[in-house]
Amino acid sequence: MESTNSHIALLKQGQRVALIATIVVLLLAIAKFVIGHLFDSRILVADAFHSGVDVLAIFASWFGLWLASRKESARFPYGLYKAETFFTLLIGVLVIWAGFENLIEGYRKLFLPAHHHAFPMLPVLVSGVSVFVSYIVARMEKKTGALICSGALQANASEAFLDIGTSLVVLAGILLAYAKIPYIEGAVVMLIALLILRLGAKNVWTPILILLDANLDPELRAGIEAKISAVDGVKGVGDVKIRQSGPYKMVECNIATSPSSSVYKAHELADNIENLIARNYSQIESVFVHVEPVRFDTLSVIIPVEEMNGLDSKIHGHFGRAPYFIILKLDDKGGAEIEDFYHNDFLGEKDRIHIGVKVIKAVIRHDLSLVFTPQIGEISFYMLKENFIDIYRVEAGATVREMIARYYDGEIEPITAPHPAEDSEVERQERIPDQSKVNTPVWQIKNRQGE
Repeated sequence: MESTNSHIALLKQGQRVALIATIVVLLLAIAKFVIGHLFDSRILVADAFHSGVDVLAIFASWFGLWLASRKESARFPYGLYKAETFFTLLIGVLVIWAGFENLIEGYRKLFLPAHHHAFPMLPVLVSGVSVFVSYIVARMEKKTGALICSGALQANASEAFLDIGTSLVVLAGILLAYAKIPYIEGAVVMLIALLILRLGAKNVWTPILILLDANLDPELRAGIEAKISAVDGVKGVGDVKIRQSGPYKMVECNIATSPSSSVYKAHELADNIENLIARNYSQIESVFVHVEPVRFDTLSVIIPVEEMNGLDSKIHGHFGRAPYFIILKLDDKGGAEIEDFYHNDFLGEKDRIHIGVKVIKAVIRHDLSLVFTPQIGEISFYMLKENFIDIYRVEAGATVREMIARYYDGEIEPITAPHPAEDSEVERQERIPDQSKVNTPVWQIKNRQGE
């Protein structure tokens, strides 16, 4: 709800900017048209049409943003964000029509001699003011368009910057026409008509692509895939789709995770991804994540062993206290390849607390999928589960080769609960000698036993 309110507030800010720009450019267009007629300056009249086209485009942005800021309803559950796109398309058609009209008029004017008598002071002044106004409007639209991710406002800002050059051309054309340079007035009018046609074509083509759900931002797609792939528990990312809807985007994607993950864990993973994307990309309105079980050609497996003897290494009885670990790659054809042997550097007396956790932190970089072990402690168990790593129970003393064969035959079962903490404590106490007997003479022990 907070995100929705924030989006609506930004849309309203965009509305204010679009409305101000509409009024300013409209007044400028009227001034150009009136003065152009009074001074018989076809160049300035054509520029007035150009500014009028800009007014329509900016007004379409305002109206689209106004509709987009309306709240979702039962009839429009996805909101009215695409209203901006639709009106931009409609205005684009009108702009193309205006461009052709000016192109025909410019061609006619091309062969008429210029007949200005007095210096066109007001047309020159209006053209100079147009340069200044176009710059102010362009800066305002560009800043707000980038803030609210409005494609229409940013497009209008680009055209406003172009209007600066157009106004300079118009100013030069008025002065050259006054100097009675042949063909100059018609040529400038035709140039302005071509700019109008270009703007109209752009306002038609881009909305068509948006309405057809074309991917207009491949860099954004690549960035989203990279961020999702870095999330713990994600084993693969595919089919990322981005749909433009007015000033915002909608994202859909498929991710792969451990097949044994519970519905709760899968839902939690999807929520984490949605929140991650929402935090990093303000222009994204919604994210839909579909979670599927992983289907890899190879799986990375770690097994605690007693010695380094290849696939004939014997499996150690406990995960964290094993002197060595073997890391394997299992393929979908029943093959196994040794990737690495890892020496347990945490067996020193000072490092024996939570030794399994330390081992997991050290080997998690191998992108593990499975763990084979006879038993595992509670903290290590839940740490592996948090990283979406499945744990299978194997026999202590058996060889790695034997357990791989049994895994492919489906004869080993997953470990669904950690080794009880109280059992581990009993085992530890059994390995510690009775301190009352350590310094007691042998004859006293025998007497206590009744011998």
